[in-house]
Amino acid sequence: MNQADQDLPEPLDVIAVGAHPDDVEIACGGTLAKLVAQGYRVGIIDLTDGEPTPNSPGPEVRLAEAQAAADVLGVQERIQLGLPNRKLFDSFESRVELASQFRRWRPKMILGFGDKTPMASPDHWQAMQITDAAIFYSRLTKWSQHFPGLPVHTIDRHLYYRLAVEADTIAGHSHHLTVDITDTLESKLASIECYQTQFSHKAGILDRVRAAATVTGAAAGCRAGESFAAAKPFAVNDLLRTVNGS
Repeated sequence: MNQADQDLPEPLDVIAVGAHPDDVEIACGGTLAKLVAQGYRVGIIDLTDGEPTPNSPGPEVRLAEAQAAADVLGVQERIQLGLPNRKLFDSFESRVELASQFRRWRPKMILGFGDKTPMASPDHWQAMQITDAAIFYSRLTKWSQHFPGLPVHTIDRHLYYRLAVEADTIAGHSHHLTVDITDTLESKLASIECYQTQFSHKAGILDRVRAAATVTGAAAGCRAGESFAAAKPFAVNDLLRTVNGS
């Protein structure tokens, strides 16, 4: 083990990547809280600080809201990359920024945007492309000049999420799965409620998210759920345990 490896933090099992603070809470906050309760180490990476935004007095308030939301979910690390909000683009530099975090935290699984969000921020689509590329860059050898002191890291699984009020399936992806968030739905809603600058003026947002989780869960036989699409098909070793959710 070299000195750089020794200086790395304890790895995270799962990292969820969003364009802005509040993206991952709306998309998969229940799943993150459930993973934490199951003993996994979970992190969130926000590519931008989400500022400027109409009803926020400034970045420091949004940052405090994001940390409060992370505390509600119980995630161990929340990382802010500081890429430009509203001007987020898939570029070599942004790919390397995110891939550097993957190499540093060495997750087994990445959760990220899986599609465009029509009539919502185009940053979401750019975040998807940045995340896809960063997963690839994380495992590339013979490129240490772009990742000084950070070892190569291969990520095992990549799942796409969708925002809670969008369709349960993502077009073009045949392998979908639903996570039962019955026990963590209230934590998800509480984390969203932390973003007063974003949602206090949007009446009914928590009711909409709750209803969406109920519909998603009902289709899979549970009280509340969040759906994901697999970036690539994956195999399971224990079919009965996996399908029964035990």
